[in-house]
Amino acid sequence: MDISEKRTPKREKFQRVPQPVKGETGLVIVDTTWGKIQPIKIAENVRTVDEFEVHKFQEKGLPIVDSRTSDFYENSTIAGAKNIPHNEITDRMDELDRNNPTIFFCNGPQCPQSPTAIRNLLSAGYPPEKILYYRGGMHDWITLGLPVVEGK
Repeated sequence: MDISEKRTPKREKFQRVPQPVKGETGLVIVDTTWGKIQPIKIAENVRTVDEFEVHKFQEKGLPIVDSRTSDFYENSTIAGAKNIPHNEITDRMDELDRNNPTIFFCNGPQCPQSPTAIRNLLSAGYPPEKILYYRGGMHDWITLGLPVVEGK
């Protein structure tokens, strides 16, 4: 049996990003019903990173790309992230810093947006050693109590 068949069925109206509970600091509502579970390793020679590495990139001002569509980005994102939606990534490859690896993220372990962006970059010849995948994305970032900002 496919693991996806074991998941709670998708709700008719679902939310992709954990939302705060009004009046309850540090408490969020998580919808477990949307998306499709993404693998830890997205492609050969593309390394998966955790929150510690994302934080190091933030502190050093290294490139972090929010590969979600702009409507998600404008609502909330990880501080320091630039928005290049997954469906625009190959057209905007010239905006990537080829001197440093770039972290790509999306809504979390069940979101296909950053995996799609990464696969599209690889298909276009972008070097895999310059791509880092933060699989946890907004889901894990928020549920770990890490700060988010509005996208610019």
